[in-house]
Amino acid sequence: MTAEYKVHGDVAVITMNNPPVNGLGLSTRQGITDGLAKAEGDPAVKAIVLTGAGKAFSGGADIREFGSPKALAEPNLLSVILAVENASKPVVAAIHSVAMGGGLELALGCHYRIAAPGTNVALPEVKLGLIPGAGGTQRLPRALGVEPALNMIVSGEAVKSEMLAQVPGQMLFNKLAASPDSLAEEALALAREMAAKHADGSALPKVRDLPCKHPKGDAYFQFARNMVKGMSKNFPAPAKCVDAVEAATKKKFDDGMTFEREIFINLMWTPECRALRHLFTAERAASKIPDVPEDTPKREIASVAVIGAGTMGGGISMNFLNAGIPVKILEMKQEALDRGIATIRKNYEAQVKKGKLKQDKYEQRMSLLSTTLSYDDIGSADLVIEAVFEDIGVKETVFKELDRVMKPGAILASNTSTLDVNAIANFTKRPQDVVGLHFFSPANVMKLLEVVRGDKTAKDVMATVMAVAKKIKKTAVVSGVCDGFIGNRMIEQYGRQGGFLLDEGCTPEQVDKAMEKFGMAMGPFRMGDLAGNDIGWAIRKRRYVEKPDMKYSKTADLLCEKGRFGQKTGAGWYDYVPGKRDAIPNAEVVKMIEDHRKSLGITPRKISDEEIVQRLIYALVNEAAHILEEGIANKASDIDVVYIFGYGFPIHRGGPMIYADTVGLFNVVQSMKRFAKNPLDDAKFWEPAPLLARLVAEGKTFN
Repeated sequence: MTAEYKVHGDVAVITMNNPPVNGLGLSTRQGITDGLAKAEGDPAVKAIVLTGAGKAFSGGADIREFGSPKALAEPNLLSVILAVENASKPVVAAIHSVAMGGGLELALGCHYRIAAPGTNVALPEVKLGLIPGAGGTQRLPRALGVEPALNMIVSGEAVKSEMLAQVPGQMLFNKLAASPDSLAEEALALAREMAAKHADGSALPKVRDLPCKHPKGDAYFQFARNMVKGMSKNFPAPAKCVDAVEAATKKKFDDGMTFEREIFINLMWTPECRALRHLFTAERAASKIPDVPEDTPKREIASVAVIGAGTMGGGISMNFLNAGIPVKILEMKQEALDRGIATIRKNYEAQVKKGKLKQDKYEQRMSLLSTTLSYDDIGSADLVIEAVFEDIGVKETVFKELDRVMKPGAILASNTSTLDVNAIANFTKRPQDVVGLHFFSPANVMKLLEVVRGDKTAKDVMATVMAVAKKIKKTAVVSGVCDGFIGNRMIEQYGRQGGFLLDEGCTPEQVDKAMEKFGMAMGPFRMGDLAGNDIGWAIRKRRYVEKPDMKYSKTADLLCEKGRFGQKTGAGWYDYVPGKRDAIPNAEVVKMIEDHRKSLGITPRKISDEEIVQRLIYALVNEAAHILEEGIANKASDIDVVYIFGYGFPIHRGGPMIYADTVGLFNVVQSMKRFAKNPLDDAKFWEPAPLLARLVAEGKTFN
């Protein structure tokens, strides 16, 4: 049983005990109803306290049971709440640490609630594309007031218990405990007090019986709808939250509950909800490596050295400073160091100015930063990250130096985005200590971290860097060694299709607009301008030597020959005005594309947005299927995490792999066969990857 029953004199205490957050799985739900029945049947028990063990009251549904028969098995959460509400003895919820989702809904079903200060209270279902489904939209407005309740439900954000206790007229908490330590004692006292109060058989208070009205209902809900519409255009759930809370003010309680349930079940089947639930579990699963057990011992990382004070080096350093880990930056020249430190200062000062960072915190972070011009000064660091120019010769020089100076057991990491981590590891006498840590630019902002596992990388190194990623608030995904790893290897095929579309009749603006309408943060050409078109040029020059049979459109090379490298030069596929990010179409670039098209004897055709989206997205999917087949990625959901957190893939679509599953892999392959017939495209590339073909034949999906 994951709920314990104990009697303290005349009060029964039911404690949910299902770590880590006392999720309301089937055995916990059974434990609560069994405990209630036991207390009801014991004449010596006068009242009941419901609480949670460890670090939570309850975080809500048990995500391990999502989609399984256990999730819906009786007693389901609605039945548990009904049993609590209908108990003949007072039930007091003793709430602490975390009360979220179903956990808060359960507390709202109790007759009385006492909360420890500092408790995080939330109904976060909207973040999974849902609305609360066990009475949250009907009870919270009654207990807290319509407006504060709707704000909590629509945002899904946690609010501290002491803030909620100050809401005028609130009935959410009958009492705030003096401290988390005194909660248990105070809950027992409250239970005894209420038992005495109702000893005469007077009715126990129920949240469902509280009034629920808004003085200017229609106008307020119309205003709320307009606000929500502007903020959540791709997500149906926030607008449905408004509908459900409005129902609480207009319908009888039981009718409101039925209405909430209908909305909840309908949302459960939407692609957006599927995408968000998939991402929720995918992000958590990404940190698990099949052959590296959870209890693998980790190396201590108390200090970090970073080689290079450029954009990447500075951004990487900030992650560690933010987490309170001392950093020493190494550069070859003093002026490069000065420039790098000035940029870090400027970034922090901008945060202070916006009120996002307190002055003392800023000073504390800067005090953890030191610099050097000599490799001999960094030998004692536990982790060193190289962020120098993307050239194997330069990396060789750096790693031979690191091998010479770093203490035994130090982890040697490269921030390479495409180069061979095994080759880099072999520049040292300790390949087991070498790993790739590919940060995404700007490194102090982007959440994704690709952890590249070399053939010889030790398991404790992997366990350590995954833990470090968590500490610096990154979402880490493990990749094997190949050219471009997961993200950049796929994006190359996406970009290649973009080039072919220009040859066939599109403008950069048309392609970008189609992709942005699909939901990408930016289309391939604006992305190229942001990253720097010269980076792609360098990769293509390498490809022309290594893979001479790989086909590319020549337009990007022509652009680079004009020195149009993107935002950093003020001119790329588009023009840019200093200090602004707006992409302004350039007539000369369009003419350059048209002239190139003529030189190839191609008659331009009208290309639909649908074709643009399919060619670019399915190019990602097919390459990803190869990556899975080769074992470069552990699972399809890891690839989705890479694309959501590193490449601006639309969250409401959940990532390229779950999106392909949603479209139907059979349909994806049918489209690919159509693209293979296009003489201006690359027919060989559109052959479905063996894994994709196999899944279609077996009627299966990636996830």
